[in-house]
Amino acid sequence: MSGAMDAMDAMDAMDAKPEFALPRPRRPLDDQPQLNLPRPRRPLDDELPDRRRTLFGIGIDALTLDETVQRCVAAVDSGDQLEIGVVNAAKVVKMRRDPQLHAAVTGCDLVVADGQSVVWASRVLRTRLPERVTGIDLFIRLLGEAEQRRLSVYFLGARPAVLATMIERVRERFPALIVAGSHDGYFADADAPAIADAIAGSGAHLLFLGMTSPKKENFVAEYGERTGAAVVHGVGGSFDVLAGVVKRAPRAWQRLGMEWLYRALQEPRRLGGRYLTTNAAFVALVARELVRPKETIISKQGER
Repeated sequence: MSGAMDAMDAMDAMDAKPEFALPRPRRPLDDQPQLNLPRPRRPLDDELPDRRRTLFGIGIDALTLDETVQRCVAAVDSGDQLEIGVVNAAKVVKMRRDPQLHAAVTGCDLVVADGQSVVWASRVLRTRLPERVTGIDLFIRLLGEAEQRRLSVYFLGARPAVLATMIERVRERFPALIVAGSHDGYFADADAPAIADAIAGSGAHLLFLGMTSPKKENFVAEYGERTGAAVVHGVGGSFDVLAGVVKRAPRAWQRLGMEWLYRALQEPRRLGGRYLTTNAAFVALVARELVRPKETIISKQGER
């Protein structure tokens, strides 16, 4: 079983000056509690129990890319907040070893299958997910929606030079996009509250975090609500891809679920061993789930 791995590094440093952004009503921050644990996941108003599947103990929404985009737009229109989590084979393995990461991801309002291997596993285990919804594809689609609807965005993550290049290229592709502000991903934990407040002050409707796991998930869990953004989406190494620092696998490789191999071939020393280890662990995990009693494998969120 192959897996599309989210293994790209991004990160850290200074605030870029925000452009004019359309203001919107926002919650007061003064009396807002700062939590060290993620808040319980709240179902969306139009969410039906049978649209969520439980796979490896993780609730994953059985949505297509188009449906996921619709949920995000609906959250902006309704004034609700939608925190998005994505899972691939590597993250599933990591979540079983890292309780904080597991809590952060499962605490998201929407969780989608970023890795093709997760979709394949869902079919093998008869907990079918309709398709892969990659973080970067959702990111690009939401940028287009934001430009069309005049929604403002905030970018958090990557190195300062990479972030600047990414924003420049995004402006070329989406010239009418309103960028409320940006900050690189290289900041100390002590600076996180101030960054969250800066995002809230920018009035951004959508927040994109170009940081690696588990940093982005932990930031979303602890400060996502505080940012005031209607949609909070961790996009991993997507900033590096849009900046041209890292090449994304061709579509043929993506369809075969071999993006992880393409990335490993680009950086064999850094990623080769990691991918082989996590892939093997994921295959073993699927095999264990397969031999368990059927009723323990196939469960839906609403039936628990």
